[in-house]
Amino acid sequence: MPETKNLSYAESVNAALRRALAERPEALLFGEDVAAPGGVFGVTKGLRREFGDRVFDTPISESAILGGAVGAAMFGRRPIAEIMWADFSLVALDQLVNQAANVRYVSRGSLSAPLTVRTQQGNAPGACAQHSQSLEAFFAHVPGLRVCLPATHQDAYDLLLSAIWCNDPVIVIENRTLYHAGKQQVQLGGDVQPVGGAAVRRPGRDVTVLTWGALQHRVLEAAGRLAGDGIEAEVLDARWVRPLDLEAVLASVRRTGRLVVAHEAHTVGGVGGEVLAAVAEAGLPLRCPPVRIGAPDTRIPAAPGLAAAVIPSTEVIAEAITKSVRA
Repeated sequence: MPETKNLSYAESVNAALRRALAERPEALLFGEDVAAPGGVFGVTKGLRREFGDRVFDTPISESAILGGAVGAAMFGRRPIAEIMWADFSLVALDQLVNQAANVRYVSRGSLSAPLTVRTQQGNAPGACAQHSQSLEAFFAHVPGLRVCLPATHQDAYDLLLSAIWCNDPVIVIENRTLYHAGKQQVQLGGDVQPVGGAAVRRPGRDVTVLTWGALQHRVLEAAGRLAGDGIEAEVLDARWVRPLDLEAVLASVRRTGRLVVAHEAHTVGGVGGEVLAAVAEAGLPLRCPPVRIGAPDTRIPAAPGLAAAVIPSTEVIAEAITKSVRA
């Protein structure tokens, strides 16, 4: 029976992992410091004690972690591998792009890789350039990989379970700034949701603002401020950038006639450009040109003050929305 608990984002992830390990005996959880230490962010705390050797620490080798996960997934296990920082997954792109994503294709459907990769990304105070990148577009570009970015406590629980139950490799990208940022009511139990689907976080009539990941909270703050000025922005959380719910995006844009896409990743080569291209191909009659908001084409600085100038702020988002509506 479903139950509701007051949980932090990190505790919501922990609850999803606990349920998966309890209900799926083939599930394994492993990565650097996930067992005895309980994870560098405390997300996997207590799971080693509860599930024993099915939760274990690995050497500091992302290639070994993901290579082992691909092999285990192909032959009956359902591994949940943690990569401490999304930046570190670049060391193991071969295992993700050339191996995991290709298993079903090269085996003519006789094999699959039900592999979940948990990681976290984005800027946080003091993070250096190798610990602050937003890489969802890297993974979304690869056929065979599915990619989600849970931004709410409930989605931290629901989307992770969707990933673990999926029979294909899924990258679940969390954000460390959310892990301990307060608690919310989270419904536990119930049916596991299928992969995919956007969610309307705030209805509006004047402009569609598509976003995902931690930046969603700044977008919602900006939309709340603008409501006082008579601008009603519809905030749409993509949740999944692969598969991207373009039908939900197009339906919203048809109603509002305007589109702003806001993400923390660089605009160059980002998912935002893919969204704008899809809207253009659909031939929707927009009232003004669509707008992309994201980080400029530069590395993310370690100094908090400089990073704040690079990552889109609530004020920058509000200004872009206002210009779009009043164009």
